[in-house]
Amino acid sequence: MMFTLTEVASLNDIQPTYRILKPWWDVFMDYLGLVMLMLAIFAMTMQITKDNVACLPYPEETGEASETETNLCPPQTASSARPTGAPVTTTISSVPTELSNKAITGILTTHRPAVAAQKTVPKPEPRGVKTNLDFQQYVFINQMCYHVALPWYSKYFPYLTLIHTIILMVSSNFWFKYPKTSSKIEHFVSILGRCFESPWTTKALSETACEDSEENKQRLTVSSSGPKQVSLEGKDEGADANQSTPMLGVKFSADKPIAEVPSSMTILDKKDGEQAKALFEKVRKFRAHVEDSDFIYKLYVAQTSVKTVKFILILSYTFTFLAEITFRHCCEPDIEQLTGYKRFYCTHNMAFMLKKLLVTYMALILIYGITCLYSLFWVFRRPLKEYSFEKVREESSFSDIPDVKNDFAFLLHMVDQYDQLYSKRFGVFLSEVSENKLREISLNHEWTFEKLKQHVTRNAHDQQELHLFMLSGLPNAVFDLTDLEVLKLELIPEVRFSAKVSQMTSMQELHLSHCPAKVEQTGFAFLRDHLRRLHVKFTDVAEIPPWVYLLRSLRELYLMGNLNSENNKMIGLESMRDLRHLKTLCLKSNLTKIPVNITELSPHLLRLVVHNDGTKLLVLNSLKKMTSLIELELLNCELERIPHAIFSLTNLQELDLKSNNIRTIEEIISFQHLKRLTCLKLWHNKIITIPPSIGHVKSLESLHLSHNKLESLPSALFTLPKLRHLDVGHNSITVLPPDVGLLNNLQHLAINSNKLETLPKPLFRCTKLKVLCLGHNALTSLPEIVGHLVQLTQLELRGNCLDRLPAQLGNCRLLRKNGLIVEDHLFDTLPVEVKESISRETNVSFSGL
Repeated sequence: MMFTLTEVASLNDIQPTYRILKPWWDVFMDYLGLVMLMLAIFAMTMQITKDNVACLPYPEETGEASETETNLCPPQTASSARPTGAPVTTTISSVPTELSNKAITGILTTHRPAVAAQKTVPKPEPRGVKTNLDFQQYVFINQMCYHVALPWYSKYFPYLTLIHTIILMVSSNFWFKYPKTSSKIEHFVSILGRCFESPWTTKALSETACEDSEENKQRLTVSSSGPKQVSLEGKDEGADANQSTPMLGVKFSADKPIAEVPSSMTILDKKDGEQAKALFEKVRKFRAHVEDSDFIYKLYVAQTSVKTVKFILILSYTFTFLAEITFRHCCEPDIEQLTGYKRFYCTHNMAFMLKKLLVTYMALILIYGITCLYSLFWVFRRPLKEYSFEKVREESSFSDIPDVKNDFAFLLHMVDQYDQLYSKRFGVFLSEVSENKLREISLNHEWTFEKLKQHVTRNAHDQQELHLFMLSGLPNAVFDLTDLEVLKLELIPEVRFSAKVSQMTSMQELHLSHCPAKVEQTGFAFLRDHLRRLHVKFTDVAEIPPWVYLLRSLRELYLMGNLNSENNKMIGLESMRDLRHLKTLCLKSNLTKIPVNITELSPHLLRLVVHNDGTKLLVLNSLKKMTSLIELELLNCELERIPHAIFSLTNLQELDLKSNNIRTIEEIISFQHLKRLTCLKLWHNKIITIPPSIGHVKSLESLHLSHNKLESLPSALFTLPKLRHLDVGHNSITVLPPDVGLLNNLQHLAINSNKLETLPKPLFRCTKLKVLCLGHNALTSLPEIVGHLVQLTQLELRGNCLDRLPAQLGNCRLLRKNGLIVEDHLFDTLPVEVKESISRETNVSFSGL
């Protein structure tokens, strides 16, 4: 069987893209393997077409052998006797010229031994030996001696060479073909090629020189990357003094300064930008997939070791059999009964050629083996399962390129043997700084000033508001919206306020919902002096930007997130003493105690809101120091009683204890010492009764007791002379005491969702009532004297057992259809003129509602 050159070449057919993973020694061994393969094929071709032996009877068998000839092929002795059927071959070191001439004259060698008899044997010289053998006997003798006298290595050396070469070539490329490694390698080569050719790579690296040249012009950054970036004590805290600049007693970290993106980087084809963003994601996933194991490395070490062992094995047995390849052989086949001769003298016509090929093959194997040993030396000389981008970090502005390990590191080491530029360009896609720059360019390309202007709306306070949700960053065009008053940013991973924020002179309110924010020094100075309201929503307190605690002009601060964690003391580390004008502080979290540092705000804080998620608020002693508080809200804090610390807040005007577990309010008598308390909200609790001591809190103007378990109302409640707003809805009250008529200033009464069956007539003496909620009770009639409530603007009656409405509702001149909440069929019971009076529209607005 013959091999074509194309078929042979396919054995070493490795995809051209894999060349970047083949160091010079692997390439060299591939070429050596190809040369050995060609040598093996040539030897096989010669072996198949030219290999034969030519034999003549030995002279001693004719009785005419000389003494010299007998020594060349000595007769068999008893000690060396061979078993029957097992002929012994003896190699002749030298043959007389005369005997050789006789043998050569007797036989003509062709393609096979049988061809020797196709030509007429010339008559022997008078000195020749007559053999008395015919042509068929010579063919038979040559065939027998080919198998008996010729050593096996002379016959099978070309085939062994081919097998060894194929094994070595397969070993060299096994890691490219093995399923568990080939998929990762193919993926890596594909990503690496795209990263190398990506326009973003060229653009990002080309900006390095520009950024380096302006290094001393970079602005310092106030970042929220962690507490160590801001030192409120003005100490170095282990950082290099050259990397920080003091400002108002605060150190602003400049480890990662944020510079303006050069204008040249703002021009990037949209398609190229999308491809680059996809590459960042692919690199991230590939790293996570490959970096967790070292299988590729181990397989490469194994295949290199196999080749080395193979080389040693080949050399060891080839040296042994090299001497057996000779030209002359003595043959003793067991065919004496057929030919009359026992011993023959034979020549192997391929011996010379095979020996030269074998020596060449051994030389190639020796070179191959030395290369294998060098490969092993390189593999074990240094840790290939670790790869450092330190040099790339030094040469570029991407100082955050992480070092990699395991198979990821090994593949990069292999690539470095081809061209180190590949790894350098690949490192761009491992850098978060690079990815953020790309996002910023794409973001600014998409969110232009005109598009942002279209998203500006008017909120409930008639302010210009912009809400940006789930963008990759903050578009630069935002800073051109100079009339914007409220900016809401939600789920934006990279928010950076540059110096251009100072253009937004109208902005006073900022919302940061899960948005880590960084701000440059110039931009911070503007926010510090102009920002009035700030809402920060976070998952952990460490995400709160440190510069938040330095906004000295801030009036309202709303913090929503997990403060009750290991980082709870973080709010203590970030001193609030610089929030000199803060009036409102809202903490929507899961606190177990009031943070100690909040007391630093006690001289000027007027409103404190603690909205827990159901976590019990245990420690409230620090509230005693906050004597300037006017409003206090403790919502959903699992309180069971009114905290005594509240009774020390002499300036308190409004107290809200909504959604707690308060069952009794006997302490309410202590509120008489809070002379300014006007609003008390105890709604959404489990209060069963109201103590008569409620009558001592003479300053109350608004009382909210809805969503409790009240069954009755004490008479003392109706002795509060200033009470204007009373809400006892959603309870189990069955009777409204007639004393309700004593509340001369009552303007709002909500007693809906109770069990009232009748209404006391004194109720309608409260002629200042504007809102009366009686819905979802058991009322069967509405007294006609309801017409005395001439200032009534809202009347809720839905959900009762009424069968008609009194016509006197027409006397409530301010009552309109949208303020009368009742079933349609009841409304139809009113006289036509009353319905028309109630249904007419009005432009009058009532501020007292």
